[in-house]
This record gives sequence, structure tokens and C-alpha cells, in this order.
Amino acid sequence: MSRNNRNAPRLSIVLPLFNEAATLDELHRRLTAVLFLIGVESEIIYVDDGSSDGTGEALERIAGRFSNVRLIPLAKNYGQTAALAAGFDAAAGEVIVAMDGDLQHAPEEIPKLLAKLSEGYDIVSGWREQRVDNLWTRRLPSRIANWLMAKLSGVSLHDFGTTFKAYRAPVIKRIRL
Repeated sequence: MSRNNRNAPRLSIVLPLFNEAATLDELHRRLTAVLFLIGVESEIIYVDDGSSDGTGEALERIAGRFSNVRLIPLAKNYGQTAALAAGFDAAAGEVIVAMDGDLQHAPEEIPKLLAKLSEGYDIVSGWREQRVDNLWTRRLPSRIANWLMAKLSGVSLHDFGTTFKAYRAPVIKRIRL
């Protein structure tokens, strides 16, 4: 893919956030460290999905210190899918990585997603090996759903529901969420 703008990011990280003020500084610190190690021009797009816990203010502080940070504040809580769609629409990178903002997805795993993508795939999915969600209300139903989806689709994935994925931008921008 040719790039007209030499400063355009090659990599966009999209993070939908809802009331993540408590983990935001650690998330950004770890994400910035990983992006430094990767060494490609990148942008971080934080989508504040109507937070009420100070997430918006914390994001403003971060954006004031880092030129590669873009903020998309949503007027109210529209849900993760709408927040992801807003982030994907704004992303300028050739590759887009989506991940949750609650540190269930380790930023340190991003290079593994990118390595797999470089093998020629258009979409690479991570998975939550050790979920911290409630067993009965989240983990067990998720396991059942993942098993059922794998059987019905013929696609063997550990975690169909995870946000942690890497996409080639032209592919994800054609998909309507």
C-alpha cells in the first residue's frame, strides 16, 4: 500500500473505554512502551464511550502529553461495538489493532498479532487465556458460545468474542459493525 503522507501512521491502536480511569495510566504506559519497541509510526485512538468516572479528564491529560494520541469522546454510552466503529472510522493506519482498555488484553502481546498478520493474514485474533470475569455470568456462557460458534462456522477459534484483534485496514473498513 503506498502512502501519500510520510507522517501517516502505519499502525493504529483503537481502544473503546468505559469507566477505565483506574487503569488508564498503566494501560497507556505499557502501550507506549510496546509501540516504542515495535518502532513503527503509530497512533493510539481512545474512544471514551460516555464514561462518568473521570476517564475523559484522564484522557485529556494523556493527549496533552503525547502527540500520537487521538481522542474520540462519545456523548453517552453507546456500547463497545459503536465505540469500535467510531475508532475504526478515525483510524489512519495501514494496520489496526483493537483491544479492550481494562488490561485483560496485554499490550505486550501486540507484536505477536502483528507477526502473524505479516504472514499474509488479513485478520488475526487474540484470545483471553485467563479471563478475570465471573465464571457463571461470563466465562461459562462464553465457553459454550465459543464451542457452538466453532462447530457452526467450521472456524476453530478459542475466543470469538474478544476485541483483541489485528486487521488490515482495508478489510475492517469494509465491514459494517
